[in-house]
This record gives sequence, C-alpha cells and structure tokens, in this order.
Amino acid sequence: MDWGSPEFVIAIIAVSYGGWIINNWIRAKHGYELEDEWGGKTGKSAKASPDEHRKIELLSNENAQLVGKIDRLQERLQVLERIATDPAKRTADEIEALREKN
Repeated sequence: MDWGSPEFVIAIIAVSYGGWIINNWIRAKHGYELEDEWGGKTGKSAKASPDEHRKIELLSNENAQLVGKIDRLQERLQVLERIATDPAKRTADEIEALREKN
C-alpha cells in the first residue's frame, strides 16, 4: 500500500472514526458527557427518577439543618470570644449581676 494512496487515507479516516465511536461508547457507558464533532458537550437528558427526587429532598433538608447548626455554633463562638477577650473585672461583674437576678 502506497502512503499517498486513497486507500491509505480512507484507512486512516476509518480508524479515527472507529476510535471516536469507541471513545463515546465508553463515555456513555460510564455516565460522562458526550462530545459532538464540533467539541460541544451533550449531557444525559433522562428524567430524574422518584428515588433521585427523594434523595435531593433529603439532602436539601440535611443541608438546612447543618446550616442551622453552623449558625448556632458561630453565635456560641462569638460569646466565647467576647468572654475570652473582655477584661476579667467586667466579666465578673456581669456574672455577679446574673446571680443577683436569680
């Protein structure tokens, strides 16, 4: 086969096209986005199942709970920082004022 012959060029094109097909097949099998001829991406267009919606809802609820915990911990940390950086006399006076109320 001659390097410049049409058969050689067609063989190169066929091997390249076959590699592209195999690459896209493997990507689709493993859930990756597919590439088209112009470098664009094509994602999966399948609808989410009810199980996936339930998982999303549970994760959203858990996220809201964790955000609440973080907010409460930040408030407590601010109080502890204030106690640690305030002069001892003022802190002692505040504690004594709280004792007198009870």
